[in-house]
Amino acid sequence: MVDERLTEKQADALRTELAELEGPRREEVVAAIKKAREFGDLSENFEYHAAKNEQGMLEARIRTLHARLDGAEIVAESKGDQVGIGSVVDVADERGETLTVEVSAVGGTGTVSPTSPLGSALLGRKPGETVEVAAPRGAWHATIVAIR
Repeated sequence: MVDERLTEKQADALRTELAELEGPRREEVVAAIKKAREFGDLSENFEYHAAKNEQGMLEARIRTLHARLDGAEIVAESKGDQVGIGSVVDVADERGETLTVEVSAVGGTGTVSPTSPLGSALLGRKPGETVEVAAPRGAWHATIVAIR
């Protein structure tokens, strides 16, 4: 089952993060746990519990990344005059304020998920088109100014 669509560039970003977490980050956490064990009684050892908590969060992120990559469909990066996965889009709201977003399942600053209200409204559209964005706090209209 395909959970999400990613461009090769977006999948590479997730693979890079995964390699960092499974390599150097995991080694740092293991070293922190080993050092904390040397402090003695584990039942009242804050450093040990903090390191184990960090290890749990790290392993959860690693599992999440594996699941995302295993369930991803790699799609061609959108090029041209139609919004697709990987498109960087300039949109103007009803007041004429513009914002630039990248349609990406990877997330991060300046991105919108293709399954989000804005992302799903933009997919397949062209510059000059106005779309209705069915957001949780109320619908609004966005005009596609440019696709890069």
